Amino acid sequence: MAETNAASEKQFAIQKIYTKDISFETPNSPQIFTQKWEPALDLNLGTHVETLENSMFEISLTITVTVKIGEATAYLVEINQAGIFTISGFAEQEMGPMLGSFCPNILFPYAREAVSDLVNKGGFPQLILAPVNFDALYMQHLQQNQQSPAESKTLN
Repeated sequence: MAETNAASEKQFAIQKIYTKDISFETPNSPQIFTQKWEPALDLNLGTHVETLENSMFEISLTITVTVKIGEATAYLVEINQAGIFTISGFAEQEMGPMLGSFCPNILFPYAREAVSDLVNKGGFPQLILAPVNFDALYMQHLQQNQQSPAESKTLN
């Protein structure tokens, strides 16, 4: 009986957190620095899940931030923050929220810090991304998939 309980025990572990890809562009510098700073921000988030071996998963969180002044792009930041997680013993209905919400929640602070650092080093005013409700985004993704089940595992 003890072996059955040990086999079905829930396990979660962070194996590695890393930056998979990072990009910072200022296509209209130095002219953009002479303009009045009234930025318009566009933020896009996406997640991707890749199944590895032995109950291991790579979860990647992609954040793209585009800031414009009028029609001119001041800067564009894109980061793909990833992590390798060991997840086992969870019921099938629990795995979706683990992969689509819980793990991205762990990755977000790392990506948020990288975005802030890049923007600052690029000579622009500090940008601190607001917290993201990954639970709500995951639920929205589930609702969209119920309407069109042919969509991939990528959240946008």
